[in-house]
Amino acid sequence: MNGQAETRITERNRARAARMKAAIFVEPGRIVLDEKPVPEVGPLDALIRITTTTICGTDIHILKGEYPVARGLTIGHEPVGIIERLGSAVRGFQEGQRVVAGAITPSGHSAACLCGCLSQDGPDTKYGFKPMGGWRFGNTIDGSQAEYLLVPDAMTNLAPVPDDLSDEQVLMCPDIMSTGFSGAESGGVRIGDTVAVFAQGPIGLCATAGARLMGATRIIAVECVPERQQVARSMGADEIVDFSKEDPVDAILRITDGRGVDVAIEALGRQSTFEAALRVLRPGGTLASLGVYSEDLRIPLGPFVAGLGNHTIVTTLCPGGKERMRRLMSVVASGRIDARALVTHRFRLEAIEEAYDLFAHQRDGVLKVAITP
Repeated sequence: MNGQAETRITERNRARAARMKAAIFVEPGRIVLDEKPVPEVGPLDALIRITTTTICGTDIHILKGEYPVARGLTIGHEPVGIIERLGSAVRGFQEGQRVVAGAITPSGHSAACLCGCLSQDGPDTKYGFKPMGGWRFGNTIDGSQAEYLLVPDAMTNLAPVPDDLSDEQVLMCPDIMSTGFSGAESGGVRIGDTVAVFAQGPIGLCATAGARLMGATRIIAVECVPERQQVARSMGADEIVDFSKEDPVDAILRITDGRGVDVAIEALGRQSTFEAALRVLRPGGTLASLGVYSEDLRIPLGPFVAGLGNHTIVTTLCPGGKERMRRLMSVVASGRIDARALVTHRFRLEAIEEAYDLFAHQRDGVLKVAITP
């Protein structure tokens, strides 16, 4: 056996023996820190060493059993890291390079991708069919709340992080910023529009910022938490409606002199906010729904005008891929948005169960947590 072959076998054996810490879904109500093998790298893959990641509201749906994933799956879909190892066919990147990958990891060659819908990349057969096929991390393949993450189709999904941007500056790009902005984009916000954004959690705050970037000149944020109201103003909200003090539909119709809003963005995933967003639309307005719903929605007959109101209801799974990440990091680098205010708490990976408890119960004014292995 020649030396090169022996070296390759040794490297494979070493990779098989390597272990890493990871946040693993055990059963509804239990995500625990445990050990797993470090993933082996295929020709089109990249292994990145995670430097910062976070917990998403969707992860809480998984924790509660409201969104089904396979037992034993590593959770998380918002990675920032350093390339540890590249697949043999990957070009244009180098080991040691600092990168992000979107929560949505399209292949670039599926039917959905070729139709321009990168988010809906088709099923991944490892854990069974999933209609939101572009969302793989922490859904159909192991995710980012770990020391290492295997990124599929690396040339489509890895985006280099500019040297002058910190991990926390770009941490929202993989999902929260991409999703929030997509609410304004799919809602078709135009210069001079009036926009209502229901809920000012991390996604709603980014939707507020996205509406401002798209040209909205009056943004109404619906939120009751004072700290979130303050961040909403810094992100571009012109008016704040506190739904704990007044009916948000009445308040928005009053603010708009009965006209209603051009675009309403729902960023919570509840029947009450969805229905309120529909009720405040002007004739021909658009409801952009970003929330993840855990039960069937009902469309009330009145505000739907029996189906004759020329309304548009659009849903969006956040865009992914390296070009989306490049554009979002360009927005951050320009200074037009500073998402660091969304990171309110920081934990080591070893304390991720504590982080989940804090985030799931929304204690201590938490918006987003930064997790660092």
